[in-house]
Amino acid sequence: MTVTRPFASIWFDCDSTLTAIEGVDELLQFVPAELRQDIAQLTKRAMEGSLPLAEVYETRLRLLAPRREQLTAIGELYVRRLVADAREVVAALRHLGKVVGIVSGGLQIPVHRVAAALGIDLAHAHAVPLQFDADGAYVDFDRASPLWRNGGKVDLMRALPASSRPAAFVGDGVTDLETKGTVDLFVGYGGVAVRPAVQAGAEAWFATPSLAPLLAIVLTETERAALRRDAKFADLIERSELSQARP
Repeated sequence: MTVTRPFASIWFDCDSTLTAIEGVDELLQFVPAELRQDIAQLTKRAMEGSLPLAEVYETRLRLLAPRREQLTAIGELYVRRLVADAREVVAALRHLGKVVGIVSGGLQIPVHRVAAALGIDLAHAHAVPLQFDADGAYVDFDRASPLWRNGGKVDLMRALPASSRPAAFVGDGVTDLETKGTVDLFVGYGGVAVRPAVQAGAEAWFATPSLAPLLAIVLTETERAALRRDAKFADLIERSELSQARP
């Protein structure tokens, strides 16, 4: 594999990548107990790739019917459960002048909360918007969004401007793996959940509890040296280089 560095942009999935939870799983607390197992099974099959995402998405949201305030609460939980070193890794990438973004099949309100916590421009935080009535009750999802179906992340990556190339994508799920070949490097992350298909197909892979090892994969030696000279990032770079990441 030939990897073109330095990367101009780094894109992350959200659930089980930037945050150590799955938002849909957390929403199960708000639905009747008899529905929880069915919804959880739909999520599992979609993440593993045994069911097309579009086949799952509408049914799952209809059953969950999340209220606006519930999604706000999930966003706060996302931030409390950020993966170790997520803030520091994003800060280091942004310090180097890279575009950092989120591309998620999750829901826009909590994903935007993560972006705000990490200092990521909301214009670079892509997720599925929902529609609510005046009382905050769920009405529908934005069917124009490409992210509720397989291939949606590919469409967004394919549309990146030249200024965002070369690009790398980091994620744990099958819809993330789909970006391989559209981006210049797909990095599989298994620190929260290991999906065998993603581990097998990733061009680079790491499964540590911390996101720090990503820097040893996506940065050049010159970029890492620049961070090493900065007191804010020196320890982060040291941790990244002690990892067992597979480039």
